[in-house]
Amino acid sequence: MNDNVSILPESARPVAIARWLYGVAILVFLMVVVGGITRLTESGLSITRWDLVTGTLPPLSQEAWEAQFDLYRQTPEYIKINGPAGMDLSQYKFIYFWEWFHRLLGRLVGLAFALPLLWFWLKKQIPQGYKPRLLALLALGASQGALGWYMVQSGLVDRTDVSHFRLSAHLLTALFILAGLIWTALDLKALKAGVARSRLTPLSIEVSFVLFIQLLLGAWVAGLDAGYIASDWPLMQGEFVPAGIDYSQGVFYAFTHDPYLIHWLHRWWAWVAVAALILLARAVKPVGRKASIAIHTAFGIQIILGIATVMTGMNIVLAVLHQTVGALLVASVAWGAHVNGMPR
Repeated sequence: MNDNVSILPESARPVAIARWLYGVAILVFLMVVVGGITRLTESGLSITRWDLVTGTLPPLSQEAWEAQFDLYRQTPEYIKINGPAGMDLSQYKFIYFWEWFHRLLGRLVGLAFALPLLWFWLKKQIPQGYKPRLLALLALGASQGALGWYMVQSGLVDRTDVSHFRLSAHLLTALFILAGLIWTALDLKALKAGVARSRLTPLSIEVSFVLFIQLLLGAWVAGLDAGYIASDWPLMQGEFVPAGIDYSQGVFYAFTHDPYLIHWLHRWWAWVAVAALILLARAVKPVGRKASIAIHTAFGIQIILGIATVMTGMNIVLAVLHQTVGALLVASVAWGAHVNGMPR
C-alpha cells in the first residue's frame, strides 16, 4: 500500500461515506438547477425575510399570503416593475414558490450533510485525515446560506434586482461545494482500494482557472440580464464586437459592469475553455476513459445549449438546461482532474 494512504481502521466505512457524499452532491446539483429557475423567473426577491425555522413552511392561509404579498409590495422590484405591470396574488404565489423551494432545498442539503456527518463521527467511521475536509465542506454549506441571504438583501433596498457580484459568489460557491463533494467521494473510494489520494496537477489547476472565468462571466451575464442583448450568433447585433459597449467609466468598470462586453466575453472565452477542457480530457483518457467522455459530452452539449439559448431570445427551458449542464460540466471536470492527479 502507498505510504500516503490514510490509516483505515476496522470501524471506518469509506465506501458508505462516499455514497453519502454523492447523494449530497445530487442535492446540491438540484439546488443549482432550481436556483437557475428562480433567477430566470425573477423569483429571487419574492421572500423579503429570512426565517430559518418558520420559513420552512409556505403561507397556509389567505391572511398569511396577504401578509407576505404586502411585504413584497414594499420592494423596489414590485414598486417599479411588477406593480405597474399589474401583478396580483396568484402571480405572486408563482414567484414565491420558486424562491421558497430553493430555500427549502438549501435546508435539506444542510440536514442531509450535517446529520449523517454526526452519525459517522460518533460511530468513529470516518477515516483518518478526512474530518477536517468534511468540516470544511460543512462550513462552506453553512456560509452558502448566509451568502444567499446577503445576495437577496442587495435587491431589497435601492435595486430592482440582486447584485451580479453577489449572485456570482453564491453560484460559484455552490459549484465549488459540488466539486469538493465529488473529489472527496472519489478519494474515499480510492482509499478503500488502497490507493493514495489524488493531487491537483498543474494542468488541472490551469483548466479549472479557465473554467472558473467562464462560469464567472456566465453568472454576470445572468445577473445583468445580458443574455437579452443579442439573439444572433456568432455576431452580436450584426457585428463581431457590439457597438453598445460603454467605456465612459473606465475599462475596468466596463469589464465588470457592461452587459454588452460581458456577454461578448462569455461567448468567446467559451472557446478558450473548450480548448482547455480538450487538453484535460485527452490527458485523462488513457487511464480514465469514462471521465474523458463525460468532459467531452458536457462541454459539447453546453456549447450547443448556449448558442440555442441566445438565438431563441433566452428561452427559459434552454437557459435552465444551460445552467444545468454547466453544473454537470463542473462535476465532470472534478472527476477528470481527480483521475489526472492519481498516482501512477
